[in-house]
Amino acid sequence: MSPTPPAGYTVRPATPADVDGARAVMLDTFYKEFGYGYVPRWHRDVTDIGGTYLDDPRHVLLVAVHDGEVVATTGVHSRGPAHPPHPRWLAERYPSGTTAQLVRVYVRPEHRRRGLGRTLVDAARDFVARTPGYDCLYLHTNVRVEGAEAFWRSTAKEIFDARTTGEHGPGVATVHFEIPL
Repeated sequence: MSPTPPAGYTVRPATPADVDGARAVMLDTFYKEFGYGYVPRWHRDVTDIGGTYLDDPRHVLLVAVHDGEVVATTGVHSRGPAHPPHPRWLAERYPSGTTAQLVRVYVRPEHRRRGLGRTLVDAARDFVARTPGYDCLYLHTNVRVEGAEAFWRSTAKEIFDARTTGEHGPGVATVHFEIPL
């Protein structure tokens, strides 16, 4: 059963026509919310949205559209967390291929607190559950973003709190989670 989006919004897999709008949501998040901008080693998928999400049947980019504009994104790909920067044990626990990694769960600030994030995550979880070969749904997040930690704790199970390790450097407070399928 597909999650029902809030009134006035459509949630669906991205099409080539959505790529520029989705990229804008992602880049605005990196620069305006995270404060560190585009980092090629972390954000390669943003420059190749089509090749990363649209051309692989085991990957998906979901978008929320309001009045013809992409206002939120959520992606799923089949790569587990990389070591480094993440601990080796975490990369071994969530191997590429059998791990669905949830990424790019971003909602423009003026569209928050309406259920879009939860709707997108539910749709991503449904996609992973229907896609053969996945054992789990993993994610990590910077909990310095307002509301991120409370949101993920209401949806997912904490696997590792990396705030004390500083795995991504100053200003990034990473917590790793798994979402039950």
